[in-house]
Amino acid sequence: MGRPRRHAAPAETGLWPLVRAYLDWTRVAGCSKDTCRRRDAALRRFHAWCLERDLLHPAELTRPILERYQRHLQDARKTDGRPLSAGSQHVLLAPLKGFFQWLVRERRLLHNPAADWVLPKRPKQLPHTLLAVEDIEAVFAQPDTQTVEGIRDRAILEVFYATGIRRLELAHLDLSDVDHRHQTLLIRAGKGQQDRFVPLGQRALQWIERYRQQSRPALQHDPQELALFLTDQGKRFRRSALSARVKRLLEKANLRRPGSCHLFRHACATHMLQGGADVRVIQALLGHQSLETTQLYTHVALDHLTKIHAATHPLVALEADPSEVASEIADADHPAPQNPS
Repeated sequence: MGRPRRHAAPAETGLWPLVRAYLDWTRVAGCSKDTCRRRDAALRRFHAWCLERDLLHPAELTRPILERYQRHLQDARKTDGRPLSAGSQHVLLAPLKGFFQWLVRERRLLHNPAADWVLPKRPKQLPHTLLAVEDIEAVFAQPDTQTVEGIRDRAILEVFYATGIRRLELAHLDLSDVDHRHQTLLIRAGKGQQDRFVPLGQRALQWIERYRQQSRPALQHDPQELALFLTDQGKRFRRSALSARVKRLLEKANLRRPGSCHLFRHACATHMLQGGADVRVIQALLGHQSLETTQLYTHVALDHLTKIHAATHPLVALEADPSEVASEIADADHPAPQNPS
């Protein structure tokens, strides 16, 4: 999603005191930092739009007003001139539904104008790019594993591909989250605030161990830092820094594809499905709350199966000549008469 224009910190005017109280309530209720950040940005944007139109009280925010704001987002443009996608509009509108539910619960409104509000559906898109196993190995070969940074980068790539972990989940990993005995990784408070264990595999575990022994001590500046993977400055990675580093390694391998860290998540899921893994196993591995999300990968795997079928099935030669196929079918429908004995 294109980043919406940043608004200055709102003054204590209009709806802002209520918005701030709602955001404080969501933090106390256990909202993740990432979710709170998105809600904050969406509600700041809505509040600024309301101020421009002198909408200062919740009672003024009727269903027609909300639908007007929805049309405003449909007409909005990113800095490059492109419209906001349906997914981006959904991200900016969904927090408003929660805000109005809270206003009714706190008796700031008598009824909820967003109760039956229909939001744009977030599209369930297939991954646009899939790395082949050969591509993965080409990226793995890029870090210079004779250096401290190269060993760390190789370990990061191995963990991404072995586990299908999200970049924020990898950034949040601590040393204690690696279970060497059971060869598993504990992902704490993943998407939806759910913890899960994922298998690491022997190869990824060996690279983590090499990194811990040979690289991490050289990168660690603060003895109290618990993060598993450390930047060159000895800090926990930010998401943007992880993306930039993986992107550079992809480009060094001559793989100029859209995306970076998430490409390894897509590849992990799709390659396992192609290898015969059950879709529910993939769901548990990736931490998807809905099986529907995981089933997107089955379409990618099916496309791969179709290509393999076309390239290897013995009838592919007949399929290449439609006239022969039509003639054979016609002969089957009208068999030649047999001579009486």
